[in-house]
Amino acid sequence: MASPRYTRLSGLEPLVLTPDLLFVNVGERTNVTGSAQFRKLIKEERYHDAVEVARQQVANGAQIIDVNMDEGLIDSEAAMTRFLNLIAAEPDIARVPVMVDSSKWTVIEAGLRCLQGKGIVNSISMKEGEAAFLEQARKVQQYGAAAVVMAFDEVGQADTCARKVEICSRAYALLTEKLDFAPEDIIFDPNIFAIATGIEEHNNYAVDFIEATRELRKRFPLSHVSGGVSNVSFSFRGNNTVREAIHSVFLYHAIQAGMDMGIVNAGALMIYDDIPPELRERVEDVVLNRRPDATERLLEIAERFKAKKGEVVVETLAWREKPVQERLAHALVHGIDQFVVEDTEEARQLSSRPLDVIEGPLMDGMNVVGDLFGAGKMFLPQVVKSARVMKKAVAHLIPYIEEEKRRTGDAGRNNGTIVMATVKGDVHDIGKNIVGVVLRCNNFEVIDLGVMVPAQTILDAAREHKADIIGLSGLITPSLEEMSQVAREMQRQDFRIPLLIGGATTSRAHTALKIDPHYAAPTVWVKDASRAVGVAQSLLSKELVDAFMAKVRADYDDVRERHRNRGTGKPLVPLDTARAQRFQPDWASYDPPAPAQPGLHVFDDYDLAELRQYIDWSPFFNAWELAGRYPAILTDEIVGTQASELFTDAQAMLDQVIAEKWLTARGVVGFWPAASVGDDIEVTTPDGTVRLHHLRQQVDKPVERPDFCLSDFVAPKDSGKADWVGGFAITAGIGIDEHVAHFEAAHDDYSAILLKALADRLAEAFAERMHERVRREFWGYAPDESLDNEALVAERYRGIRPAPGYPACPDHTEKASLFALLDAPANAGMRLTEGFAMTPAAAVSGWYFAHPDSQYFVVGRINRGQVEDYAHRKGWTREEAERWLAPNLDYDPE
Repeated sequence: MASPRYTRLSGLEPLVLTPDLLFVNVGERTNVTGSAQFRKLIKEERYHDAVEVARQQVANGAQIIDVNMDEGLIDSEAAMTRFLNLIAAEPDIARVPVMVDSSKWTVIEAGLRCLQGKGIVNSISMKEGEAAFLEQARKVQQYGAAAVVMAFDEVGQADTCARKVEICSRAYALLTEKLDFAPEDIIFDPNIFAIATGIEEHNNYAVDFIEATRELRKRFPLSHVSGGVSNVSFSFRGNNTVREAIHSVFLYHAIQAGMDMGIVNAGALMIYDDIPPELRERVEDVVLNRRPDATERLLEIAERFKAKKGEVVVETLAWREKPVQERLAHALVHGIDQFVVEDTEEARQLSSRPLDVIEGPLMDGMNVVGDLFGAGKMFLPQVVKSARVMKKAVAHLIPYIEEEKRRTGDAGRNNGTIVMATVKGDVHDIGKNIVGVVLRCNNFEVIDLGVMVPAQTILDAAREHKADIIGLSGLITPSLEEMSQVAREMQRQDFRIPLLIGGATTSRAHTALKIDPHYAAPTVWVKDASRAVGVAQSLLSKELVDAFMAKVRADYDDVRERHRNRGTGKPLVPLDTARAQRFQPDWASYDPPAPAQPGLHVFDDYDLAELRQYIDWSPFFNAWELAGRYPAILTDEIVGTQASELFTDAQAMLDQVIAEKWLTARGVVGFWPAASVGDDIEVTTPDGTVRLHHLRQQVDKPVERPDFCLSDFVAPKDSGKADWVGGFAITAGIGIDEHVAHFEAAHDDYSAILLKALADRLAEAFAERMHERVRREFWGYAPDESLDNEALVAERYRGIRPAPGYPACPDHTEKASLFALLDAPANAGMRLTEGFAMTPAAAVSGWYFAHPDSQYFVVGRINRGQVEDYAHRKGWTREEAERWLAPNLDYDPE
């Protein structure tokens, strides 16, 4: 039986457009014609900030990003090439496919040459005749892309339903009959035009699009329909509330008709049911052209819905007058723990047994929290605060429940028991803790085993607690192999319960290829906290599990099939060729600077108040799954209120951390004479020489773009130049365990997670401050540097500080050499686990390079030849090298 024909796109991860996706969001903010902010960034060549726009689009839910550089004062080809190459080096952006958008074919072709997966061309049309249309379509085929086909012919753009269907049908026939173009790679854009303009001929534009969509999907079921959604509301620019309502209503009806893709602002879509009824009725009158005075009637009320700035929400205690069940629900939904113990006690006295309070008003309130979170109407920090209220209420009831249990044996019920752990060798747990909180909010019993947990300990705990599910978490790449080992042990010991996989380095592809094959029972990758509850509920539901796992296994089979049949992607060159096209500075005319203060510099108790000024707050919000850049996130229309509240809490805790010395920041930096020897760096110490081992890019590039290795930035041993490298290891996590334990004992997960997130930010701030002092004082090659924090975060300085385990030097084991050179255990109180994670967890380490042309890069895929060469240099077997470099291998180990 032939498998279904679906559109298959990809960035670093596949995107298969199956019917259950319903609608694919194409992010629109990386388009200079549609976003004044993005246009300004590109014109001013602020590409670092422009990349953040793309990152925010993906974080807000864009499954594809549309990139357009068509502006008269911009070199569109150069801008397209530069921007696409930059986002290709950002895995959290590059994971989604790119839609290359331009009215100029040369710009489209420049973009297609940069794509590392299968993207979309936006767009081709018959406006210049059939011959030009087919020639462009043929090139799209050659590049292996899908294409948006505009409803535009030699006469002009189609504006009626009949013309839209006629032009798209003609284009389809040409593509499929003359070029054998795959129907599933055709995406029709039947033109979305502005409505409510005051011109009568425009009134039916939305209806024409919707009806054309219905007919096109009926005629060509394998193809898709897309469009630029913001066009429909253009006449209400300046009134975002009304515009978002128009977008929501338009999409509601267009999706029902078969529109399954659209260029939208992924972070600014109003929920259809949340539109005020009066506004929704009048917007639907306009969108569906239900009455001749629809535009006038919408204009009558539009001003009332215009967003008002500066309004202050006043907190009242009126809710305290409600019955106790409603008070508990209010406290849970709003995260207010001030009165929860007394309210819980009042509810207990009104109940026949203490469990009734949990199974009644408390779970009713948490169900509301779960529904709001699942619908995107509540955000993660609020959920964690709600969990704090719940835990305090339950803690008050536990003595009464235990007494009841002794008398009656009634233990109550929950939705299932989940044993969770960060795997052996890894110490990172913020994400795991957040998932645990969300699961507890939905009445799962969570047994959290903590960090650095061996496989057998996890399995023993699962048996002891009669677990329904095991959940594994990890942040560093060696944890991936440990997760595979846990899966093997679960199979060997005949476990039958589901296994959940999560963490920053995990992925659907890795789970399908490296974990799922080792365990017969369900193995499911969980992308983030918002998906954990739905996955767990599906796995433990007799009615849902079969269909859910059929879909998961079909996805995994698809991943494995594409992995088996994968093309070479960008071809790799032999290692000798890559070395021949290495980065080669003009060493003859460059004199490497010697450190002004060589040797080691130890900091036992660095001033946290000073480090506070160097905090980059954007990753702090990302840890709480709030998408956006600081400080703009504080006024964001979607998450601004919650981000501001979280930021206020963080500042208050940071004040206390500094004033009461909750945390101690310790660190060490050092500098050593160094010379490059091939791809290695030879460091000279008083005790002899130490070899630092590095990997080289192997991508086939034009001659002007070298294949980088970090050793390229250090003078070769035979150059006659004396050069240096530096290193650092710093932490802001000493003393944290005592305070986290205090919060957890008080059932305050919110504060425990908040403190860990702040410690992480302080550690990164410490690294930023140390690097600044290295440049200005200790190495001293930039003594006059004067950059504000925004410029520091944007890395507008000379030199780099790459960290072992990250893209430029992906081998975590090189931390061992770094820690030995710095004597990090004695000088900074830091140690390495067997998986080369650092403890305390709030820690950063890496190398310093001073060459003015040094830059960050991604080593990426490497072939067997380089793996064998690296193993020889490290004194490893090839199998050891393959284990530690697994994420970078361009082949399947034997």
